[in-house]
Amino acid sequence: MPTWRKFAHKAYHCGWYEGEDVFCNSDDVDLIQLEPSKRFGFTELWHRRLVWRDRSQRLAYVNPGLRTIRLKNEYDLLFVHCQTWWELFYLNAIEGWKDHCKTSVCWIDELWAADLPHYKYWIQSLRRFDHVFVGLAGTVAALSDVIERQCHYLPAAVDALRFTPYPTPPPRVIDAYSMGRRREQIHRELLKLAEMNRIFYLYDTMHTGGSTVPDYRQHRDLLANLAKRSRYFLVAPARLGAPEETQGQIEIGFRYYEAAAAGAVMLGQAPDCEAFRYAFDWPDSVIEIKPDGSDLREVWERLAEEPERLTQISRRNTAEALRRHDWGHRWGRLLDIAGLAPTPALQDRLRRLRELADTPHQGGAAPMPINHSTPSLSL
Repeated sequence: MPTWRKFAHKAYHCGWYEGEDVFCNSDDVDLIQLEPSKRFGFTELWHRRLVWRDRSQRLAYVNPGLRTIRLKNEYDLLFVHCQTWWELFYLNAIEGWKDHCKTSVCWIDELWAADLPHYKYWIQSLRRFDHVFVGLAGTVAALSDVIERQCHYLPAAVDALRFTPYPTPPPRVIDAYSMGRRREQIHRELLKLAEMNRIFYLYDTMHTGGSTVPDYRQHRDLLANLAKRSRYFLVAPARLGAPEETQGQIEIGFRYYEAAAAGAVMLGQAPDCEAFRYAFDWPDSVIEIKPDGSDLREVWERLAEEPERLTQISRRNTAEALRRHDWGHRWGRLLDIAGLAPTPALQDRLRRLRELADTPHQGGAAPMPINHSTPSLSL
């Protein structure tokens, strides 16, 4: 399993590095840490600019400036995960990998269907893999047609054991938490309430997704600790505010998995797509509010009068995430399609997740303290 953790330190990488850790702890994995050469930044920049216009399609197989690695061992599986399309070319730093790996899998996450016609010169390089997974459900059919190979949908996940508030739920001292992209009208409504000291509203004041993170584990620990201390977690479909990129394609963002695993009540909009309806098919998975925030106070007041419902939502979100949205579930699905059996370590992790989800006294007894500390928003 190659990883970019020695040179790619953006905040959006952290969730996937978390996944790599779970995969390594659940299987017998050699984590190959690729390293940049001295000219990597310059070389990668030009490679990225030219590869999508390269009619010869040769640049798709060229190393964009990383130090070359030769495998010494024989492997049942090569697994490469790419958050974005240009990360696929990092694999070219491993020379002759096909000669050492019986089966190969590529999981490329953020690949929008509308972009595929622009990628016609490099995208055929995906055909060198035995199995191709994509993290956006709406891209699967289009990508399968382009590379003439059946692709598979595999969504993001979370380290549910890191994010779960169980077995000892902490107090939910944050009334509302908003991370990353947001709907500005909802944000302004929450700011008004915070300014009146009606709520504790936690939100980002900088562009976090592209920020540099010195330690991805600390970043994920901080996010998990904030999320499981939050009553409400603001959610919206993936790539919010970028219609020129999505072209109407609606997908599930990372925050749904993180919020659910932490037992926060998701407040916002549920993605209007089959993938979401399948993955989050339990009652009240998302409490809907209008995108313009015009009904936020009304919804908040109504929920504040239903503390038992809020407690049930919190418990249910956590339990469902433990049962189906851990990175271990994704690894098991990948192994199944690749024709490999799950290891005892993976089976032990899945068993632990089930037990935590199914144990009411340890995993779901502590109520969310709504009655005494959730303020009224009435003026």
